Amino acid sequence: MLIAFSVAPSGVGAVSAENPDGSVHDAVAAAVSVVRASGLPHRTTSMFTEIEGEWDEVFDVVKRATDAVLPYGSRVSLVLKADIRTGRTGEIDGKIERLERAIDDAS
Repeated sequence: MLIAFSVAPSGVGAVSAENPDGSVHDAVAAAVSVVRASGLPHRTTSMFTEIEGEWDEVFDVVKRATDAVLPYGSRVSLVLKADIRTGRTGEIDGKIERLERAIDDAS
């Protein structure tokens, strides 16, 4: 399965330092560090992190990434989108490769 997720704190948390611009980059860095340490295929963009694996392992990483953000706010927002396709692996890159071929073929 592929999961695209975004996790961010809001409010004031135990680790919140003075943050006049409202940036959440420290909290996001904590979450992305969990994803990277998981060893699962992943990709982070400006808005989402994608991760690929089996149901239980992917959701475990999402939970741990969310837990890593908790100290940064009094609440946490989690947005999640899943592509569940049994029997397929390598789709984090495969989907993009097929898209690029289709674009090239259409040109």
